[in-house]
Amino acid sequence: MTEARTDGNSWARVMKLNKPLRFLAVIFIWLVLGLATLWSAVALYFDAGISWLRFPLAAAYGLGMLAVWVFVRRPWKALVTGVSFMAVLAWWFSLQPSNNRDWLPDVAVLPYADIAGNQVTVHNIRNCDYRTETDFTVQHLDKTFDLDQLRTVDLYLVTWGSPDIAHTMVSFGFTNGGYVCFSIETRKQKGQDYSAVKGLFRQFELTYIIADERDLVRLRTNYRQGEEVRLYRLQVTPEQGRKLFLDYLRRANELHERAEWYNALTDNCTTSIRTQRAAADRAPWDWRMLINGHLDELLYERGTFATNLPFAELKKFSNINARAKAADQAEDFSQQIRKGLPGFNEEPATTIH
Repeated sequence: MTEARTDGNSWARVMKLNKPLRFLAVIFIWLVLGLATLWSAVALYFDAGISWLRFPLAAAYGLGMLAVWVFVRRPWKALVTGVSFMAVLAWWFSLQPSNNRDWLPDVAVLPYADIAGNQVTVHNIRNCDYRTETDFTVQHLDKTFDLDQLRTVDLYLVTWGSPDIAHTMVSFGFTNGGYVCFSIETRKQKGQDYSAVKGLFRQFELTYIIADERDLVRLRTNYRQGEEVRLYRLQVTPEQGRKLFLDYLRRANELHERAEWYNALTDNCTTSIRTQRAAADRAPWDWRMLINGHLDELLYERGTFATNLPFAELKKFSNINARAKAADQAEDFSQQIRKGLPGFNEEPATTIH
């Protein structure tokens, strides 16, 4: 009898210990369902096809879920919430991107490339002639590159507002002194403005802009206000540079043939650089790939930059805003913004990450 009472008391103690765990589990489940409901309402608000229906749909969904939580009995309220979320998620995934919309003129023409051995012809390289940030003439050209002449790969890191968030661009240099720059961006329609929140939903298609540096760089240093541009030389061999260049071109060709959605978390200017490469070639994941204002710190730690200068000094000397403003429309703009930068007099040697 004593043993039985001991066992019963032990079970009671276990059940008491489990009560806090059950409480935490319930809190966690309802936190997940609450976030799912919030996401569903916002998705309806941003992505519903008929603009005047967006707010009524989002409001009706939110109020409907609130009514379920108040009036429906357990466990049906959790089931109804989960099923409703899955229905919205299925609709959201059914939305299809398109290459046929009324685009803003600077993203209306998609680039693509013809690759024949070592000869690569890139079509629709952009070279906008800016008068102001919003007043410009769009120009495009085709150019053929010899992959055997590719020698350098450089990274641009553009910050504004928060130092934690940046825009990345990658530029490839050839023996003849020519550079071609890639910028992974949102492809906006007329009347659209970018926002980080909208970028989490199906508001923008993804585009690879291939352009002259006097376009992509000068736009950010000479015409936009409050943007800080830093330029770094990456350590690559010519073979590694060619491979990365071809990765960009193949991805641009894919987007030329079939539109894809931009996403501020999974398909943005930095994460897309990583995912365009084969899984075996990708560098290990790091939080600074997402909070990419610190991407230069990560690359410095991994030995990717072509200099041994302490990072704080490298970051300071790599700011090119003043150089770009001085060079402005000079034919040798690319050479002027690089002259004397740390690592740019060194021959690229090792591995890009």
